Amino acid sequence: MQLQVARIGKPHGIRGEVTVQVLTDAPAERFVAGTEFVVEPASSGPLTVRSARWNKDILLLGFEEVADRNAAELIRGAKLFIETEELDDDGEEGWYEHELVGLEARVGAQVVGKVAALNTMPAQDLLVIETEAGKEILVPFVDEIVPEVNVEAGYILITPPAGLFELNDEDAGESSGETPA
Repeated sequence: MQLQVARIGKPHGIRGEVTVQVLTDAPAERFVAGTEFVVEPASSGPLTVRSARWNKDILLLGFEEVADRNAAELIRGAKLFIETEELDDDGEEGWYEHELVGLEARVGAQVVGKVAALNTMPAQDLLVIETEAGKEILVPFVDEIVPEVNVEAGYILITPPAGLFELNDEDAGESSGETPA
């Protein structure tokens, strides 16, 4: 399975460097000289990191296969992937989005929807649960609210605080007799 770690942006300078939108929480480990990335579209790669440096808060990468600004312009918008089998298992429990999407979301024994996405946020991650009615509910991906993730059995268990599923539900206020302000 492949995991996207970056998207290539605009060229920087005349020596073939590019800006990248970083999509990994460990850029210092992922973008080291000699690292080879699978690229989408495939016609743009594979790409091997020649250099990596930060310019303020923007990561600049140079690739062995990209010699100048013209070549850098051709790979603009390409996505960089790594094979997840290559990742070190540090013993910490964690999941990638591709492992979670499609799992049933359960509250007790009741299926309330499916995991549609994982939003990685600075403070905590949020699971996007699509209900059977087609609504999206954001669920904080913390142990207290999502105590069990069982990828093999195909489900996550949610213990939502009161009102979590009604929070963004416009119809819930009407059915309880409340009037919108």
